Amino acid sequence: MHELPVTQGILSVVLETAQKHNAQRIDSIDLVIGDLSSFVDDSIQFYFDILSQDTIAQGAKLNFQREAAAVICLECGHRFNAAPPLSPFCPACDSSRLQVSGGKDFYIDSIEIG
Repeated sequence: MHELPVTQGILSVVLETAQKHNAQRIDSIDLVIGDLSSFVDDSIQFYFDILSQDTIAQGAKLNFQREAAAVICLECGHRFNAAPPLSPFCPACDSSRLQVSGGKDFYIDSIEIG
């Protein structure tokens, strides 16, 4: 359900951007979503389809690019990508001393207007 306010924000930003550029329509929107964010692509698409009705964004294609989380073991230095659910242990040495980075982003990468 938290995808609804996020999708409202996406629509607001793209409509404002399109208006600044005198666009007649919005053809596509590229989104980057971290694997560790709890956002579901299908839910964002569902809400976008509903919210964008009767706007210049109606029918715009949403392109989702997933960003993996990078994990480094502070014990042995092993690096690996991780997706939920995160294992609390290093697959190489079984240490629990892990540092996670990335995978939490959520942003509009680009907007194609016409």
